[in-house]
Amino acid sequence: MTRKKHGADASSSSPSPQERASQTGARLETGRNRTSRNGAVAFTIIVFAAVCALVLACAQALAGGIGLAALVIAAVVGALAASSVHIVMEWERAVVMRFGRFNRVAGPGIVFTWPVIEFYTVRIDQRVAATYFGAEETLTSDLVPVNVDAVVFWMVFSPKKAATEVEDYASAVAWMAQATLRAAIGRASLAEVACRRDQLDAELKEVLEAKLDGWGIDVIDVEVRDIVVPRELQPAMAAAAVAARERDARMTLAEAEADISDMLKDASANYEGDPEAMRLRTMHLAYEAVKQSGGTLVIPSAFSEGFTDPDTAEALAKAAKQS
Repeated sequence: MTRKKHGADASSSSPSPQERASQTGARLETGRNRTSRNGAVAFTIIVFAAVCALVLACAQALAGGIGLAALVIAAVVGALAASSVHIVMEWERAVVMRFGRFNRVAGPGIVFTWPVIEFYTVRIDQRVAATYFGAEETLTSDLVPVNVDAVVFWMVFSPKKAATEVEDYASAVAWMAQATLRAAIGRASLAEVACRRDQLDAELKEVLEAKLDGWGIDVIDVEVRDIVVPRELQPAMAAAAVAARERDARMTLAEAEADISDMLKDASANYEGDPEAMRLRTMHLAYEAVKQSGGTLVIPSAFSEGFTDPDTAEALAKAAKQS
């Protein structure tokens, strides 16, 4: 019972990419296409039916009846005709092979091939595709396991290479992106992975472009969607972040105090040779204190000499008038 509970806790602490994608609203492979080829399939069926009907009509006119041989001949001729006329959609390209060797890339529109001699093995979709991939429990350079989810946007620019150089180019893109992501995470520390997403995206895009170019695939963009740190490490990381912020705050306060002390030192040097200016500054500070508080200022006897000395009072009055 304890082992099962620990296993459940471990699985809940590190959800799979599919679970994280469902929580964030990502659309994974659902088997549903936004476009349909029903029109092309219907066209092929219509061609087959029309050719069969034409052959049967000729057999009826020539032999006066429709036998088993006429049905077989009509089916064979209809199949040959249906395999010779194809509809290729605007976003597709058909890779035509002749006796097993590459012949041409055809489409879009109506594509004609010689029956038996020519055939096309695959229709290459040249629209932009989005492939979701992830790296689960991948160790960083400082040995911290992280789960990283990303999306790569790509398209096929060479149907010939995509059909002849790789077996399943869509799966190859997904596996190559995952391997590249794991390698990139292993070369960086946790702080670099978390704080430098743009650099990680650029690195993944550059590496994938170099590897997939030989397969006729162009990488448009790579986006890191989510970085999940194990829950056991989150309190320690939060404490480290708080300590770093407190250190920065204290360093900033110390720098401010150093600047203030330098300014006070310069001010004291200016007031040292001018007692009258020092007394004016003192009176100004006292006035500001009373003005802000709205109270009464009690002046000690030593401080009040500047107000009772006639010469000093006269000098202060003249200075006040000049100012």
